[in-house]
Amino acid sequence: MGFARACSVALVGVEGVVVEVQADLEPGVAAFTLVGLPDKSLVESRDRVRAAVVNSGADWPQKKLTVGLSPASVPKGGSGFDLAVACAVLGAADRIDPAAIADVVMIGELGLDGRVRPVRGVLPAVLAAAEAGYRHVVVPEQTAGEAALVPGVTVLGVRSLRQVIAVLGDEPVPEEPASDRGRPDTMLAGLMVPGAGLGTGLAPFSSDGTAHRPDLADVAGQGRARKALEVAAAGGHHLLLSGPPGAGKTMLAERLTAILPPLSRQESLEVTAVHSVAGILPPGEPLISGAPYCAPHHSATMQSLVGGGNGLPRPGAVSLAHRGVLFLDEAPEFSVRALDALRQPLESGHVVVARAAGVVRLPARFLMILAANPCPCGRHTLAGAGCECPPSAVRRYQARLSGPLLDRVDLRVEVEPVGRADLMGSGGRGETSAEVAGRVREARERAAERLAGTPWTTNSEVPGHELRTRLVTAPGALMAAERDMERGVLTARGLDRVLRVAWTVADLRAADRPDASDIAAALELRTGIQRGAVMRAGAS
Repeated sequence: MGFARACSVALVGVEGVVVEVQADLEPGVAAFTLVGLPDKSLVESRDRVRAAVVNSGADWPQKKLTVGLSPASVPKGGSGFDLAVACAVLGAADRIDPAAIADVVMIGELGLDGRVRPVRGVLPAVLAAAEAGYRHVVVPEQTAGEAALVPGVTVLGVRSLRQVIAVLGDEPVPEEPASDRGRPDTMLAGLMVPGAGLGTGLAPFSSDGTAHRPDLADVAGQGRARKALEVAAAGGHHLLLSGPPGAGKTMLAERLTAILPPLSRQESLEVTAVHSVAGILPPGEPLISGAPYCAPHHSATMQSLVGGGNGLPRPGAVSLAHRGVLFLDEAPEFSVRALDALRQPLESGHVVVARAAGVVRLPARFLMILAANPCPCGRHTLAGAGCECPPSAVRRYQARLSGPLLDRVDLRVEVEPVGRADLMGSGGRGETSAEVAGRVREARERAAERLAGTPWTTNSEVPGHELRTRLVTAPGALMAAERDMERGVLTARGLDRVLRVAWTVADLRAADRPDASDIAAALELRTGIQRGAVMRAGAS
């Protein structure tokens, strides 16, 4: 009788659970039983592992084989357990030393020829292993850089099961051809250095081959919308851009990430973990250091927005936009159920998805930008433009953005059509993204200093109770907002959001606290009603 164990990781959402893979060999009719709540893809690993072991030059034990995955109560799926199952079987058969694999976490899919193939979710899996006290991890060579982002963990990137057997048995490591999907600079059996090869994403290229990134200077005119975009970036406030087609709503939204500050180390790990689980990490960039940008099509389902799928839920668009921007172009064209499903993550910063297979909590703290036309044809607000939409159609179209959803949007700006002078450049180019990003960074630093020692880092996260008690405004500054609340123009939530925006406006002009003009500017940004206030977000 032989027994051995290795370790792997089961992912539940973006969180990992260390799983002990136990292999037991007993005399009897040759059979392979896999237990421990595996899904179909994991059950199929029996054939993959058997073929990979044989094709790697090792003998398959002709005995009764039972492989158990513990804890058995945790649902397990995917092909990432293949490597751990194969090594546990070989340990039980005394092909490799069972003690050499007992405290090693192994993650990887096996091909029938013994090659080790990459899988999703390596970063959160290694994070879970490190938190559980494991210090040695074996992963596919292509994902070694991703795994090495976790400090204190020795990462071994391998190309095949033959190499794993050789390393564990202190034998000469055979040469294996590099996979086409692998990184050429990833070396076998080396300790990967965290921080190596970091990047911020691929830039599109212009016709002459030079890199080009969208810049705010490309936007013609739209002074009010540009200032609202700056306020949104400085305080993390959600924004609604409404106006006719061709006015520049999409251009503004696409340039928001360019003025957001870089992610902190912890935020980068959070974002990278989500993208790793979704399998969309940029090639050659194990760590995402810039704010992500996600713009789903208006035909997206509710599950694709908030997360879902068969079995355990997968991250949706709101999670892929975590710590970044979620842009919903043609927002009224989204289904009402999908839009209303955004209410919870807008408030809480996470999504809780319940399915029969389990409950998953996914991070979803994002900055939402909505873009909407005034009516189905888009010409409702253009005098003499020939809008033929009946009033009932206009009302139905605008009602698709429900009141409770809009109540969670801090900034609402009408985007006017671009004039000839602005379009032809006679009025001069606007500020660049770098100039605006500098003011945004300084405003965020002021907010972070003020909120030091609290769970919040931006003004949009501060609860209303704190705004009304600890972070007080200048005397008499709230008179206009209080009148709007008495008239029913503002809800209690709306008043709190006006206060948050006012603090951001004050931070942008380096003020100690908001005064009446900051409150008036915040009210104008929220209600769209011009009150004669001067918008002082970075410009007079």
